[in-house]
Amino acid sequence: MLKLNQFVAFGAMAATLVLAGCRQDMQDQPKFFPQRGTDFYADGRSVRPQVENTVARGQLRENAYFYTGLINGKEGDGMPFPATLEVLERGQERYNVYCTPCHSRVGNGVGMIVQRGYMKAGSFHSARLETAPLGHFFHVISNGHGAMPDYASQIVPADRWAIVAYIKALQLSQKATQADVPAGAHVESLSSITEREGLPASFADEWTLPPTAVTGTPDNGLYVLPVPGAAPSATGEGSTSRSNANPGAGTPAGPRAPQQSGVPKH
Repeated sequence: MLKLNQFVAFGAMAATLVLAGCRQDMQDQPKFFPQRGTDFYADGRSVRPQVENTVARGQLRENAYFYTGLINGKEGDGMPFPATLEVLERGQERYNVYCTPCHSRVGNGVGMIVQRGYMKAGSFHSARLETAPLGHFFHVISNGHGAMPDYASQIVPADRWAIVAYIKALQLSQKATQADVPAGAHVESLSSITEREGLPASFADEWTLPPTAVTGTPDNGLYVLPVPGAAPSATGEGSTSRSNANPGAGTPAGPRAPQQSGVPKH
């Protein structure tokens, strides 16, 4: 009886293997491949257009400002949600991951890869960016600007806004005064912190661009994006304009970072 059972089991296994060898695999069936043409549809496209007046799952973006930073095509100046301490901490964490390589921990544009030859990043402590609306920073993170690529695929919209909130806090931290803090709080200069912590005095020095940094301009001046509609420059280089030019310099001196209050530069 045991031998009979073994024979039946072996026969069933053999039959299964034979039937499996005769089946038609799914990859052999007629089907469409993404981005390939087909003669099944009149327009020759295998990928079909989205049905008119429908919204795909995950694409219902009722709050346009949250996803674009724009109001009627212009950069807005507000947060789409409250900038709580939790939001600022999240913004700091994401900023340190994605922004510091170029912009540095204090946002002066002298990040580590800039010190090693990458194009000078923008300083958040310039007059232009200190007065820029919040939507500007969100729009730049989402779409890129100049040599900066977009980070839309790396950073979700909520985290982009958290970074924007942290950038504004970072701007304030570098030049905060006693009037900017609540009663009882004390604003301490970086030089005082340096002395108290036993760090070298050079730790509180102003930060300048190293000789390894590049500006991308023939005269080693800072690269400034052209203003749309502006007339070309007298040099014929209508695609760029420059400030802080230093024609005789062999290496760019770069802008000095603001004196920092309470936030270490390293």
